[in-house]
Amino acid sequence: MAITLALGGEACSDTALLRAEPGVYGAVASNPTISRTIEALAADIEKVSRVVAAARKAARARVWGHAGQSAPNCGIDAEHPLVIDLDATLVTAHSEKEQAAPTFKKGFGFHLLCAFVDHGQSGTGEPLWIMLRPGNSGSNTAADHVEVARQALKAVPGINPYRPGRKVLIRTDCAGGTRAFLAWLHARGLQYSVGFTLPDNMPDLYQLIPEDAWTPAVDADGQPRLGADVADVTGMLNLQGYPPGMRVIVRRERPHPGAQLRFDDVEGYRLTAFATNTRVGQLAELELRHRRRARCEDRIRIAKDPPLHASHDRSGRCPHRTEQPAPQTRRSQPDLAPRGTTGRRPTRLASPARLPRARGRPLGTQTPTNTPLHNPSHPGPPARQIHLRIKNSAPWAELLITGFQRLNAIPAAPI
Repeated sequence: MAITLALGGEACSDTALLRAEPGVYGAVASNPTISRTIEALAADIEKVSRVVAAARKAARARVWGHAGQSAPNCGIDAEHPLVIDLDATLVTAHSEKEQAAPTFKKGFGFHLLCAFVDHGQSGTGEPLWIMLRPGNSGSNTAADHVEVARQALKAVPGINPYRPGRKVLIRTDCAGGTRAFLAWLHARGLQYSVGFTLPDNMPDLYQLIPEDAWTPAVDADGQPRLGADVADVTGMLNLQGYPPGMRVIVRRERPHPGAQLRFDDVEGYRLTAFATNTRVGQLAELELRHRRRARCEDRIRIAKDPPLHASHDRSGRCPHRTEQPAPQTRRSQPDLAPRGTTGRRPTRLASPARLPRARGRPLGTQTPTNTPLHNPSHPGPPARQIHLRIKNSAPWAELLITGFQRLNAIPAAPI
Protein backbone atom coordinates (compact mmCIF):
# COMPACT_ATOMS: atom_id res chain seq x y z
CA MET A 1 0.00 0.00 0.00
CA ALA A 2 2.88 2.41 0.73
CA ILE A 3 4.31 1.93 -2.77
CA THR A 4 0.86 2.29 -4.29
CA LEU A 5 0.30 5.58 -2.47
CA ALA A 6 3.75 6.82 -3.52
CA LEU A 7 2.86 6.10 -7.15
CA GLY A 8 -0.40 8.03 -6.87
CA GLY A 9 -2.86 5.27 -6.00
CA GLU A 10 -6.07 6.13 -4.19
CA ALA A 11 -7.78 2.77 -3.55
CA CYS A 12 -6.93 -0.85 -2.75
CA SER A 13 -7.73 -1.79 -6.34
CA ASP A 14 -4.83 0.41 -7.48
CA THR A 15 -2.44 -2.32 -6.30
CA ALA A 16 -3.32 -4.21 -9.50
CA LEU A 17 -0.50 -2.48 -11.34
CA LEU A 18 2.01 -3.64 -8.70
CA ARG A 19 0.59 -7.14 -8.72
CA ALA A 20 1.21 -7.33 -12.47
CA GLU A 21 4.99 -6.94 -11.90
CA PRO A 22 6.02 -9.56 -9.31
CA GLY A 23 9.60 -9.44 -10.55
CA VAL A 24 9.82 -5.77 -9.53
CA TYR A 25 7.51 -5.46 -6.52
CA GLY A 26 7.46 -9.05 -5.25
CA ALA A 27 4.34 -10.72 -3.90
CA VAL A 28 1.46 -8.27 -3.47
CA ALA A 29 -1.48 -9.10 -1.24
CA SER A 30 -4.95 -9.42 -2.73
CA ASN A 31 -7.53 -6.67 -2.30
CA PRO A 32 -9.56 -8.60 0.33
CA THR A 33 -6.40 -9.23 2.36
CA ILE A 34 -5.49 -5.53 2.26
CA SER A 35 -9.02 -4.55 3.29
CA ARG A 36 -9.00 -6.94 6.24
CA THR A 37 -5.59 -5.67 7.35
CA ILE A 38 -6.74 -2.05 7.26
CA GLU A 39 -9.86 -2.95 9.21
CA ALA A 40 -7.77 -4.68 11.89
CA LEU A 41 -5.40 -1.72 12.16
CA ALA A 42 -8.30 0.72 12.45
CA ALA A 43 -9.46 -1.05 15.60
CA ASP A 44 -6.72 0.72 17.63
CA ILE A 45 -5.74 3.92 15.89
CA GLU A 46 -3.61 5.35 18.70
CA LYS A 47 -1.44 2.28 19.08
CA VAL A 48 -1.02 1.80 15.34
CA SER A 49 -0.11 5.47 14.89
CA ARG A 50 2.65 5.19 17.49
CA VAL A 51 4.03 2.02 15.91
CA VAL A 52 3.96 3.48 12.40
CA ALA A 53 5.61 6.70 13.59
CA ALA A 54 8.38 4.71 15.30
CA ALA A 55 8.93 2.63 12.17
CA ARG A 56 9.11 5.74 9.97
CA LYS A 57 11.59 7.36 12.34
CA ALA A 58 13.78 4.25 12.28
CA ALA A 59 13.67 4.15 8.47
CA ARG A 60 14.45 7.88 8.30
CA ALA A 61 17.42 7.47 10.65
CA ARG A 62 18.80 4.70 8.45
CA VAL A 63 18.37 6.69 5.24
CA TRP A 64 19.86 9.85 6.75
CA GLY A 65 22.75 7.77 8.06
CA HIS A 66 23.52 6.57 4.55
CA ALA A 67 23.27 10.16 3.28
CA GLY A 68 26.28 11.13 5.40
CA GLN A 69 27.15 14.81 5.13
CA SER A 70 24.15 15.36 2.85
CA ALA A 71 21.70 14.36 5.59
CA PRO A 72 19.44 17.19 6.85
CA ASN A 73 20.61 16.68 10.46
CA CYS A 74 24.34 16.62 9.66
CA GLY A 75 26.30 19.38 11.39
CA ILE A 76 23.26 21.32 12.58
CA ASP A 77 23.84 24.08 15.13
CA ALA A 78 22.43 27.51 16.02
CA GLU A 79 23.91 29.09 12.89
CA HIS A 80 22.91 26.22 10.57
CA PRO A 81 19.70 24.81 12.09
CA LEU A 82 17.48 22.03 10.82
CA VAL A 83 14.46 23.80 9.31
CA ILE A 84 10.94 22.46 9.82
CA ASP A 85 8.17 24.20 7.86
CA LEU A 86 4.57 24.23 9.03
CA ASP A 87 1.76 25.08 6.63
CA ALA A 88 -1.91 24.29 6.11
CA THR A 89 -3.73 23.24 2.95
CA LEU A 90 -7.24 22.35 1.86
CA VAL A 91 -8.20 18.98 0.42
CA THR A 92 -11.57 18.69 -1.30
CA ALA A 93 -13.94 15.85 -0.46
CA HIS A 94 -16.47 15.04 -3.18
CA SER A 95 -18.77 13.11 -0.83
CA GLU A 96 -19.71 12.93 2.83
CA LYS A 97 -16.66 11.64 4.69
CA GLU A 98 -15.71 11.53 8.33
CA GLN A 99 -14.58 15.00 9.55
CA ALA A 100 -15.29 16.58 6.15
CA ALA A 101 -16.81 20.04 6.58
CA PRO A 102 -17.25 23.34 4.71
CA THR A 103 -14.02 25.31 4.29
CA PHE A 104 -13.34 29.05 4.46
CA LYS A 105 -12.93 29.06 0.66
CA LYS A 106 -16.53 27.92 0.27
CA GLY A 107 -15.50 24.36 -0.52
CA PHE A 108 -16.02 21.09 1.31
CA GLY A 109 -13.39 18.75 2.70
CA PHE A 110 -10.45 18.90 5.08
CA HIS A 111 -8.05 21.52 6.40
CA LEU A 112 -4.73 19.71 6.82
CA LEU A 113 -1.80 21.04 8.83
CA CYS A 114 1.55 19.74 7.56
CA ALA A 115 5.15 19.69 8.76
CA PHE A 116 8.01 19.29 6.27
CA VAL A 117 11.77 19.13 6.70
CA ASP A 118 13.45 21.63 4.39
CA HIS A 119 16.21 19.93 2.40
CA GLY A 120 17.41 23.22 0.96
CA GLN A 121 17.13 24.68 -2.50
CA SER A 122 18.41 21.54 -4.22
CA GLY A 123 16.34 19.11 -2.13
CA THR A 124 12.78 17.93 -2.36
CA GLY A 125 11.72 18.25 1.27
CA GLU A 126 10.36 15.49 3.46
CA PRO A 127 6.99 15.22 5.25
CA LEU A 128 7.27 14.62 8.98
CA TRP A 129 3.67 14.84 10.14
CA ILE A 130 0.29 15.74 8.66
CA MET A 131 -2.71 16.39 10.90
CA LEU A 132 -6.11 15.58 9.44
CA ARG A 133 -8.50 18.32 10.52
CA PRO A 134 -12.12 19.16 9.61
CA GLY A 135 -12.55 21.68 6.84
CA ASN A 136 -13.86 24.31 9.23
CA SER A 137 -10.80 24.20 11.50
CA GLY A 138 -9.22 27.55 12.27
CA SER A 139 -6.07 28.69 10.53
CA ASN A 140 -4.38 30.09 13.64
CA THR A 141 -5.31 27.38 16.14
CA ALA A 142 -2.34 27.32 18.52
CA ALA A 143 -3.16 23.86 19.92
CA ASP A 144 -2.97 22.30 16.46
CA HIS A 145 0.33 24.02 15.68
CA VAL A 146 1.77 22.81 18.98
CA GLU A 147 0.68 19.23 18.33
CA VAL A 148 2.03 19.15 14.78
CA ALA A 149 5.34 20.68 15.87
CA ARG A 150 5.60 18.19 18.73
CA GLN A 151 4.98 15.20 16.49
CA ALA A 152 7.36 16.56 13.84
CA LEU A 153 10.16 16.88 16.40
CA LYS A 154 9.57 13.30 17.54
CA ALA A 155 9.96 12.15 13.94
CA VAL A 156 13.43 13.71 13.56
CA PRO A 157 16.29 11.33 14.45
CA GLY A 158 19.29 12.50 16.43
CA ILE A 159 17.66 15.26 18.52
CA ASN A 160 15.91 15.54 21.86
CA PRO A 161 12.27 16.06 20.81
CA TYR A 162 11.30 17.56 24.17
CA ARG A 163 14.01 20.24 24.21
CA PRO A 164 15.85 20.27 20.89
CA GLY A 165 17.41 23.69 21.44
CA ARG A 166 18.40 26.31 18.89
CA LYS A 167 19.71 23.80 16.36
CA VAL A 168 16.12 23.42 15.10
CA LEU A 169 14.21 26.24 13.41
CA ILE A 170 10.41 26.23 13.14
CA ARG A 171 9.18 28.30 10.20
CA THR A 172 5.57 29.12 9.40
CA ASP A 173 3.27 31.88 8.19
CA CYS A 174 1.08 34.31 10.14
CA ALA A 175 -1.20 31.47 11.24
CA GLY A 176 1.57 30.34 13.59
CA GLY A 177 2.23 33.81 14.99
CA THR A 178 -0.01 33.32 18.04
CA ARG A 179 1.27 34.11 21.53
CA ALA A 180 0.54 30.58 22.77
CA PHE A 181 2.49 28.86 19.99
CA LEU A 182 5.45 31.25 20.25
CA ALA A 183 5.54 30.71 24.01
CA TRP A 184 5.66 26.95 23.46
CA LEU A 185 8.54 27.33 21.02
CA HIS A 186 10.39 29.63 23.44
CA ALA A 187 9.95 27.19 26.34
CA ARG A 188 11.71 24.46 24.35
CA GLY A 189 14.57 26.69 23.25
CA LEU A 190 13.67 26.42 19.56
CA GLN A 191 14.50 29.02 16.98
CA TYR A 192 11.52 30.31 15.05
CA SER A 193 10.69 32.48 12.07
CA VAL A 194 6.95 33.08 11.81
CA GLY A 195 4.75 35.53 9.98
CA PHE A 196 3.63 38.51 12.04
CA THR A 197 0.43 40.52 11.59
CA LEU A 198 1.17 44.22 11.71
CA PRO A 199 -1.02 46.48 13.87
CA ASP A 200 -3.67 48.73 12.42
CA ASN A 201 -1.61 51.84 13.11
CA MET A 202 1.33 50.59 11.02
CA PRO A 203 0.90 53.45 8.46
CA ASP A 204 1.54 55.91 11.28
CA LEU A 205 4.48 53.88 12.63
CA TYR A 206 5.95 53.70 9.14
CA GLN A 207 6.39 57.49 9.14
CA LEU A 208 8.55 57.20 12.26
CA ILE A 209 11.08 54.79 10.71
CA PRO A 210 14.20 56.71 9.62
CA GLU A 211 15.10 56.21 6.00
CA ASP A 212 18.62 55.13 6.94
CA ALA A 213 17.14 52.30 9.04
CA TRP A 214 16.08 50.46 5.88
CA THR A 215 18.45 47.83 4.49
CA PRO A 216 18.15 46.56 0.90
CA ALA A 217 16.57 43.11 0.71
CA VAL A 218 18.33 40.40 -1.30
CA ASP A 219 17.17 37.77 -3.74
CA ALA A 220 17.95 34.05 -3.72
CA ASP A 221 21.41 34.73 -5.19
CA GLY A 222 22.28 37.22 -2.47
CA GLN A 223 22.00 40.22 -4.80
CA PRO A 224 20.09 43.38 -3.80
CA ARG A 225 16.43 43.15 -4.75
CA LEU A 226 15.25 46.23 -6.59
CA GLY A 227 12.53 48.15 -4.75
CA ALA A 228 12.60 46.00 -1.57
CA ASP A 229 14.00 46.90 1.87
CA VAL A 230 13.86 45.52 5.40
CA ALA A 231 14.01 47.17 8.84
CA ASP A 232 13.85 46.09 12.49
CA VAL A 233 10.81 47.68 14.18
CA THR A 234 10.83 45.69 17.42
CA GLY A 235 11.14 48.78 19.63
CA MET A 236 8.16 50.48 17.98
CA LEU A 237 5.57 47.77 18.65
CA ASN A 238 3.64 46.72 21.74
CA LEU A 239 4.80 43.12 22.20
CA GLN A 240 3.20 42.49 25.58
CA GLY A 241 2.43 38.79 26.00
CA TYR A 242 4.99 37.66 23.44
CA PRO A 243 8.09 35.72 24.54
CA PRO A 244 11.21 37.71 25.41
CA GLY A 245 13.94 38.04 22.82
CA MET A 246 11.51 38.22 19.90
CA ARG A 247 12.30 40.56 17.02
CA VAL A 248 9.92 41.89 14.39
CA ILE A 249 11.36 42.65 10.97
CA VAL A 250 9.32 44.55 8.37
CA ARG A 251 9.76 44.29 4.63
CA ARG A 252 8.59 46.93 2.20
CA GLU A 253 8.35 46.34 -1.53
CA ARG A 254 6.73 47.94 -4.50
CA PRO A 255 3.89 45.74 -5.79
CA HIS A 256 4.71 44.13 -9.10
CA PRO A 257 3.22 45.75 -12.22
CA GLY A 258 -0.46 44.89 -12.54
CA ALA A 259 -0.92 44.00 -8.87
CA GLN A 260 -4.00 45.39 -7.18
CA LEU A 261 -3.15 47.90 -4.47
CA ARG A 262 -4.49 47.49 -0.93
CA PHE A 263 -5.88 50.02 1.51
CA ASP A 264 -3.06 49.25 3.95
CA ASP A 265 -0.29 49.93 1.41
CA VAL A 266 1.81 52.85 2.56
CA GLU A 267 3.23 55.32 0.05
CA GLY A 268 3.01 52.67 -2.66
CA TYR A 269 4.82 50.03 -0.59
CA ARG A 270 3.45 46.61 0.37
CA LEU A 271 4.39 45.97 4.02
CA THR A 272 4.84 42.48 5.46
CA ALA A 273 6.54 41.30 8.63
CA PHE A 274 7.86 38.24 10.43
CA ALA A 275 9.00 37.53 13.97
CA THR A 276 12.13 35.65 14.94
CA ASN A 277 14.27 35.04 18.00
CA THR A 278 17.50 34.73 16.00
CA ARG A 279 19.85 37.38 17.34
CA VAL A 280 22.70 37.09 14.82
CA GLY A 281 22.79 37.65 11.09
CA GLN A 282 22.00 40.49 8.72
CA LEU A 283 18.38 41.58 8.41
CA ALA A 284 18.37 40.79 4.70
CA GLU A 285 19.65 37.26 5.35
CA LEU A 286 17.02 36.61 8.02
CA GLU A 287 14.29 37.92 5.71
CA LEU A 288 15.51 35.72 2.85
CA ARG A 289 15.56 32.72 5.18
CA HIS A 290 11.94 33.36 6.12
CA ARG A 291 10.87 33.93 2.50
CA ARG A 292 12.24 30.52 1.55
CA ARG A 293 9.32 29.08 3.49
CA ALA A 294 7.53 29.20 0.13
CA ARG A 295 9.30 25.94 -0.76
CA CYS A 296 6.93 24.19 1.66
CA GLU A 297 3.95 25.36 -0.39
CA ASP A 298 5.48 23.86 -3.50
CA ARG A 299 6.07 20.53 -1.74
CA ILE A 300 2.48 20.48 -0.54
CA ARG A 301 1.33 21.09 -4.09
CA ILE A 302 3.42 18.17 -5.31
CA ALA A 303 2.11 15.93 -2.53
CA LYS A 304 -1.50 16.78 -3.38
CA ASP A 305 -1.13 16.37 -7.14
CA PRO A 306 1.19 13.51 -8.17
CA PRO A 307 2.52 14.29 -11.65
CA LEU A 308 1.79 12.13 -14.65
CA HIS A 309 5.49 11.54 -15.30
CA ALA A 310 5.67 9.56 -12.04
CA SER A 311 4.80 6.55 -14.18
CA HIS A 312 6.93 7.52 -17.23
CA ASP A 313 10.60 8.17 -17.79
CA ARG A 314 11.98 10.97 -19.98
CA SER A 315 11.63 8.92 -23.14
CA GLY A 316 7.92 8.57 -22.55
CA ARG A 317 8.20 4.88 -21.71
CA CYS A 318 6.93 3.34 -18.52
CA PRO A 319 9.77 2.10 -16.27
CA HIS A 320 10.19 -1.57 -15.35
CA ARG A 321 8.07 -2.77 -18.28
CA THR A 322 8.91 -5.48 -20.77
CA GLU A 323 7.70 -6.11 -24.28
CA GLN A 324 5.10 -8.49 -25.64
CA PRO A 325 3.71 -8.62 -29.21
CA ALA A 326 0.49 -6.70 -29.47
CA PRO A 327 -1.94 -5.72 -32.22
CA GLN A 328 -0.85 -3.28 -34.92
CA THR A 329 -2.40 0.03 -35.89
CA ARG A 330 -2.90 0.91 -39.54
CA ARG A 331 -1.27 3.75 -41.36
CA SER A 332 -4.68 5.11 -42.30
CA GLN A 333 -5.79 5.19 -38.68
CA PRO A 334 -3.35 7.56 -36.92
CA ASP A 335 -5.83 8.24 -34.11
CA LEU A 336 -5.26 4.70 -32.87
CA ALA A 337 -1.54 5.35 -32.36
CA PRO A 338 -0.16 6.35 -28.97
CA ARG A 339 -0.18 10.04 -28.22
CA GLY A 340 2.96 11.67 -29.61
CA THR A 341 3.13 9.40 -32.69
CA THR A 342 1.64 9.42 -36.18
CA GLY A 343 0.15 6.63 -38.24
CA ARG A 344 2.77 7.09 -40.96
CA ARG A 345 6.01 7.12 -38.99
CA PRO A 346 6.43 6.59 -35.26
CA THR A 347 8.19 9.31 -33.31
CA ARG A 348 9.35 9.48 -29.72
CA LEU A 349 6.49 9.96 -27.33
CA ALA A 350 5.84 13.44 -26.04
CA SER A 351 7.86 14.49 -23.02
CA PRO A 352 6.11 14.20 -19.64
CA ALA A 353 5.58 17.97 -19.58
CA ARG A 354 3.55 17.71 -22.82
CA LEU A 355 1.52 14.68 -21.83
CA PRO A 356 -2.07 15.26 -20.68
CA ARG A 357 -2.36 16.03 -17.00
CA ALA A 358 -3.49 13.06 -14.93
CA ARG A 359 -6.40 14.07 -12.76
CA GLY A 360 -7.61 11.90 -9.92
CA ARG A 361 -5.86 8.63 -10.80
CA PRO A 362 -2.26 8.94 -11.96
CA LEU A 363 -1.83 5.18 -11.88
CA GLY A 364 -4.72 4.65 -14.25
CA THR A 365 -5.42 1.29 -12.62
CA GLN A 366 -9.05 1.87 -11.76
CA THR A 367 -10.16 2.07 -15.37
CA PRO A 368 -8.33 1.10 -18.58
CA THR A 369 -10.00 3.82 -20.64
CA ASN A 370 -7.60 6.64 -19.74
CA THR A 371 -4.73 5.62 -22.05
CA PRO A 372 -2.97 2.32 -22.88
CA LEU A 373 0.27 3.85 -21.60
CA HIS A 374 -1.04 3.61 -18.03
CA ASN A 375 -0.59 -0.15 -18.42
CA PRO A 376 2.78 -1.89 -18.86
CA SER A 377 3.34 -1.12 -22.54
CA HIS A 378 5.38 0.98 -24.95
CA PRO A 379 5.68 1.55 -28.71
CA GLY A 380 7.68 -0.89 -30.77
CA PRO A 381 10.67 -0.12 -33.03
CA PRO A 382 10.27 2.34 -35.94
CA ALA A 383 8.53 0.91 -38.99
CA ARG A 384 5.79 1.85 -41.37
CA GLN A 385 3.39 0.34 -38.86
CA ILE A 386 3.20 1.15 -35.18
CA HIS A 387 3.40 -1.69 -32.68
CA LEU A 388 2.18 -1.20 -29.13
CA ARG A 389 3.78 -3.81 -26.88
CA ILE A 390 1.46 -4.82 -24.05
CA LYS A 391 2.62 -7.21 -21.40
CA ASN A 392 0.39 -10.23 -20.87
CA SER A 393 0.29 -9.75 -17.09
CA ALA A 394 -0.79 -6.10 -17.33
CA PRO A 395 -4.18 -5.23 -15.82
CA TRP A 396 -6.86 -5.35 -18.49
CA ALA A 397 -4.31 -6.50 -21.11
CA GLU A 398 -6.87 -8.81 -22.71
CA LEU A 399 -9.46 -6.05 -22.80
CA LEU A 400 -7.03 -3.63 -24.45
CA ILE A 401 -5.90 -6.16 -27.04
CA THR A 402 -9.50 -7.06 -27.85
CA GLY A 403 -10.30 -3.39 -28.30
CA PHE A 404 -7.39 -2.87 -30.68
CA GLN A 405 -8.34 -5.95 -32.68
CA ARG A 406 -11.88 -4.69 -33.12
CA LEU A 407 -10.61 -1.28 -34.19
CA ASN A 408 -8.21 -2.83 -36.68
CA ALA A 409 -11.07 -4.83 -38.12
CA ILE A 410 -12.79 -1.62 -39.22
CA PRO A 411 -12.19 -1.05 -42.96
CA ALA A 412 -9.68 1.68 -43.71
CA ALA A 413 -11.14 4.99 -44.79
CA PRO A 414 -10.64 5.76 -48.50
CA ILE A 415 -7.76 8.10 -49.23
